[in-house]
Amino acid sequence: MIDVATLVEQARQGRPRAVARLISLVENAAPELREVMAALAPYTGRAYTVGLTGSPGVGKSTSTSALVSAYRRLGKRVGVLAVDPSSPFSGGALLGDRVRMQDHATDPEVFIRSMATRGHLGGLSWAAPQALRVLDGAGCDVILVETVGVGQSEVEIAAQADTTVVLLAPGMGDGIQAAKAGILEIGDVFVVNKADRDGADATARELNHMLGLGEARDAGDWRPPIVKTVAARGEGLDEVVEALEKHRAWLEEHGELATRRRRRAADEVEAIALAALRARIGDLHGDRHLANLAERVVAGELDPYRAADELVAGLTRG
Repeated sequence: MIDVATLVEQARQGRPRAVARLISLVENAAPELREVMAALAPYTGRAYTVGLTGSPGVGKSTSTSALVSAYRRLGKRVGVLAVDPSSPFSGGALLGDRVRMQDHATDPEVFIRSMATRGHLGGLSWAAPQALRVLDGAGCDVILVETVGVGQSEVEIAAQADTTVVLLAPGMGDGIQAAKAGILEIGDVFVVNKADRDGADATARELNHMLGLGEARDAGDWRPPIVKTVAARGEGLDEVVEALEKHRAWLEEHGELATRRRRRAADEVEAIALAALRARIGDLHGDRHLANLAERVVAGELDPYRAADELVAGLTRG
């Protein structure tokens, strides 16, 4: 028997084992999940969520680790949700970002969790929204969400973060092309990492040019800054934090922070409702009603849209 109230209280006290167990309940869609979310609800809405994304090889994990150090110097409690590709065999995370963040392993004010995508497209795990709620409820001031390496379609992080950081690096060949393909539009802050390499200035100039070609901005609109870093040496990370804080202030001043969070909550509620409907439809696969509808579609008595309407009507009546 899981004592949810005690687990939540221990998580509020910053006990890593309790936080880890709550996130495991989220990942496993445990029966206690409803009770967990209800218990955490009064304590959420305080954390600032920063998403980090970019093509593979740009230094996302190194940058995330360096950002943790920068925020810890400011006295912030930091949570890290590192979303990795899944093993096709076990469903577990392949890379395990905690291995690359050992500098923070003994810091009680830092919680790092690797999560597997488990086949979910978009660069995030399906369980990420609830995992973010756990870290928020556990008192994290800042939550850093590192996605898997993304291309044009895997830009879901923009819907989950208050601020989205897009990382690029010189010498990647298609770094700017990847930005053109889709992730350019989601960036609130752009970081050219590995800036000690040849071509860093050219990458920043080209990125600045592309941002200038984007949609017209009115006076007072946010223009994404471009920051150059060498994350492996911790260089430029204070400037990244400064850019993030400026964006947070802009979001609050213009009411955009509340708008983004309402949109995020609406998406989360919709996803939970759709998952519940899919589960109920799945239960019907052995049900005679669905089989009868299928037979009528095959016989030409019903079109699939009418059959779906009847199925939905049956679900809502049930």
